Amino acid sequence: MARDGLLGEAARVLIRDANPADWPSIWPFFRSVVRAGETYTYPQDIDEPAARDLWMLRPPGRTVIAVDDRGTVLGSAKMNPNQMGNGAHVASASFMVDPRHRRRGTGRALGEHALAWARAEGYRGMQFNAVVATNTGAVALWQSLGFRIMTTIPEGFHHPGRGYVGLHVMYQQL
Repeated sequence: MARDGLLGEAARVLIRDANPADWPSIWPFFRSVVRAGETYTYPQDIDEPAARDLWMLRPPGRTVIAVDDRGTVLGSAKMNPNQMGNGAHVASASFMVDPRHRRRGTGRALGEHALAWARAEGYRGMQFNAVVATNTGAVALWQSLGFRIMTTIPEGFHHPGRGYVGLHVMYQQL
């Protein structure tokens, strides 16, 4: 499988491996998304070094960025084994799209890319451990790509505006 590739000509999104020089383009939207506290279980006050260590994975994980035809970073994803040892045959992934560039097909392109990567790497499934139930756009996107809600942890996430809300575990067999 090619690690780079134009996914969806209409979307004009190029996915490529992230490198350390890309981090300064990722950090501003990473910080914004995490500080909002609406979609990730990361500490809202995470500092830049901790965020970089969390997001910029080394093998067997992989971090990619999505760019448009002008080279603007639209979003990023990280992909990795969901567990170690005897659970390492199931992949997981996390996605962030810069809020300024949403609704351009970036999340779908990153999701399709992550699934293609997992298949090519021989994973048997992909599991998302923590999809906030109120993040209806993400839930709908993942369902449209074949993921199912396996369970919902009641009040598993403390949303800053909606209080305690469900946290979905989603899965797709590959």
